[in-house]
Amino acid sequence: MAGSQESNASLLDDQTTLLEISQAERSQNYEEETFYKNCRAAYLAVFKSSLENIKSKEQLCLVLQQAGRNPSQKIVNKYWTLQSTTLNFDDFCFILKEEEPVKKTQLLKAFAKIDVNNDGCILHSELRKILTTRGEKMTLGEVNAITELAEVNKDGKFDYYKFCKLYMTTNEQCLKNALEKLELDSKLKCQHFGSQLETSSETATSSASKTLSKTARKTESKSILKKGQCKTSSQCSSAPSSKACVSSTISMGASSNKNSKFIEANAAKEWQCVPAKGCFFFQDNGEIISHKYKLHLSQRSTVCITINPVNLHQMEGECSLWLAVDPALCIFEENEIEENIQAVSFTELRNKETFGWRGELEAGAYWVIPFTTSCKFRKAKKQIREAKLVHRNGDGNFAVTKELRAVLSEIFEMIDLDGNGFLSLEEYNFFEMRTSGEKCDEDAWAICKENFDMKNNELTRQGFMDLNLMEASEQSGDLSGLWMTLQSMGYNKALELTEACPFSIHIYAEKCKPRIQPVCLETGGEQLKTAICMSVVNKGEAKPMDISENIIIHTYKSDTRIISVIENKVL
Repeated sequence: MAGSQESNASLLDDQTTLLEISQAERSQNYEEETFYKNCRAAYLAVFKSSLENIKSKEQLCLVLQQAGRNPSQKIVNKYWTLQSTTLNFDDFCFILKEEEPVKKTQLLKAFAKIDVNNDGCILHSELRKILTTRGEKMTLGEVNAITELAEVNKDGKFDYYKFCKLYMTTNEQCLKNALEKLELDSKLKCQHFGSQLETSSETATSSASKTLSKTARKTESKSILKKGQCKTSSQCSSAPSSKACVSSTISMGASSNKNSKFIEANAAKEWQCVPAKGCFFFQDNGEIISHKYKLHLSQRSTVCITINPVNLHQMEGECSLWLAVDPALCIFEENEIEENIQAVSFTELRNKETFGWRGELEAGAYWVIPFTTSCKFRKAKKQIREAKLVHRNGDGNFAVTKELRAVLSEIFEMIDLDGNGFLSLEEYNFFEMRTSGEKCDEDAWAICKENFDMKNNELTRQGFMDLNLMEASEQSGDLSGLWMTLQSMGYNKALELTEACPFSIHIYAEKCKPRIQPVCLETGGEQLKTAICMSVVNKGEAKPMDISENIIIHTYKSDTRIISVIENKVL
């Protein structure tokens, strides 16, 4: 009997323990869900999309205020360093975890240190002296805005008890407004794709609270401001979070659908055409960079824009590795505010290796951004035979091999971006920036003109060959610099083009002569990712995952590719 009672007691203890663990887990999950819900509400009170990035210190400060934080300049500088360019939603959540909101007791304690009479009030003269001379100095105008607040000032004195109450209430109201808007707006709960800043009543509330926040920061003690070690932008970006609204990872692959009927504009001989060339480069970190272009139209016109991979290899019977690559173009309408540029369309039609788009464009400027899924980039072989770059001729001097001459000729084709058979200084500098990270200035270009063949201040193919052949011959057997140049342009040790894909662009316009200009060489950036996500969500099929209805997979299929975007609705 005693053994039975002990067994029952042990079982009861185990059940109690399991119940306590279950309750603790539910409580923890509830707190985590509440935290991320508050994060999203604050973020979407400033931005229209949780895909949109924080672009400046001012935006970071504003969105932190929406979350009820009190961001001093010291705190802002901790997370927005000299190397920072953007912070995303995950970074924002990480910062909120690190920087807990200031409690009312902390504020009161900080104010009490300068309350000489211990009566809950501070003379305006003393307040002005402190706020304009200590820490992050405020202007007299900002101080006057504080002392003129009727709710917290009387008879030339500042009532910091009332101020702390007003400050906490304002912060709470900011978050409450954001949560109410999030609950009422079903569109924000289901679809978080956008690229424009939202001007709402909540942002006005936040602006009104700036003076309160700045005053509170001035009186915080050093112990309040002291937090964890500073993290750079890249470190914040890597902070794990399972609560991101939409995954920025895009799964893309070439479709096996049959070719679309695509009539290129050159079939209509009266249309005017301008060509351009460029290249995709596969980076060591897995990213792909390419040339970006500005397109200018002088009047509204029907246009046709195409892109296709280029076979540089001139050897007869040699098939290009890149004819299977899936290049595409995204056309953006230029906007004065870079983060607000709007996607117009993608090259979704296909005819063999050519991808294209045809439609109406208004007069104006557009960004033309190439991209590819990179799924066809060839993996490097484990063992390859290293090609010879130089040899000794009959005179005993170093001379370049036939293989290197052929590669240099291919590189000339790659960097001759306008296809006119010559290299301008701008085109040559794309090559220099890619291979050495430095530009050739006007003086160096003038010296080059004196020593190598040029026409109309542009380097000829022979001039480019002679320039590089001279550099190769002058290495005296040290070929490390030359190999670095070749590998930067996508060639491996066997002189195979394995990590770059040249492409050709043609712009046709019915009503005017278009102009296209290469501007930079970089990744597509967040605008391209956002545009792809928006396109997929708007055009694709949405299907919840079996394991959770809150995980939605949006899939869009075209004749050229299949794109999937994963949305996590749980915050």
